[in-house]
Amino acid sequence: MDSSAGSVIPLGEKREIDGRLRVHYYGYWIKAYAVPADTLQTKKLLIEALTRRLFNHTEYGLNIPGVRLDEARAAYAGEADPAKRRVKGAMLAGALFNRATAIFTKLVEVQRLGVEIQPDNQLMRECGRSLQESLELGRMVRHRSGEEGIDELWGEPFKAFTFPIAEFFESRYIKIAQTMRDIDRICVALVAMIAELSAFAAALPLIGKLGECAKTKTETLATDADMFDVWAGFVVAIERIQAFRPTLPEHAKAELVHEIERGRQLILRGSALISDITRARVPMPKSTHEFIEQCSAYRNACRHFETLILGVAKS
Repeated sequence: MDSSAGSVIPLGEKREIDGRLRVHYYGYWIKAYAVPADTLQTKKLLIEALTRRLFNHTEYGLNIPGVRLDEARAAYAGEADPAKRRVKGAMLAGALFNRATAIFTKLVEVQRLGVEIQPDNQLMRECGRSLQESLELGRMVRHRSGEEGIDELWGEPFKAFTFPIAEFFESRYIKIAQTMRDIDRICVALVAMIAELSAFAAALPLIGKLGECAKTKTETLATDADMFDVWAGFVVAIERIQAFRPTLPEHAKAELVHEIERGRQLILRGSALISDITRARVPMPKSTHEFIEQCSAYRNACRHFETLILGVAKS
């Protein structure tokens, strides 16, 4: 995707590129999809899909049934230990979210019977309150990796409930563009880290391929016909990064072997972070920033590592 003209192309502009409708946000041309009818049924299906994705990418133990809401609230209120209180707050967020989803599902079922559901319906208001409280507690929720909070992902079902469907789609395109930006930033940091180290020369095209496959996966829905090829390409790109081994000179000193292995571990960590971001389809700014700093520190260390004899350009 061409991002060179990102500063002059209007946000939200749509064009057909290579036979596919795409929409432009912040330098990225993202696959565009038809906006479905704005009905309770559409919102129900959307929230159900977001629910599955939500609990799939957050830490374990948060998928608390809504019927246990009172228990979850009491456990949270009675916890004094800060670390445990965070976990119990995240569990309460899960229970609130499931309660809201259950209410919304029943409202859709009632609507199917011909009963018109107004926005100010008492159950609709209760659903909104539960989602709002869940969103506020979502700041305590962490990504399954444990590295970072992922409240942006937690807030998406609330957007699906409160926003018109068209606005929700627009917000998703923006998040996808931000996700692609973080993928690119990680890849750029990895390439800069190893570009002058001949031991890692074979990793450079693998990193580039992973970045492209990750961005394609990020913009592609699971229901797309090409998802089989997209997912397979992404998985294979990850596997090839994981299988990479640096080229070491014969009789390399232990200190050199250690430093090169440290670089390989950073590549593995970067590919894992790209995988997390891609599958969640939301940016992870804290983890991305910290990883880029680690890459920069390694690069600087190698510049002054006297025994590194693998083609480092002397500064």
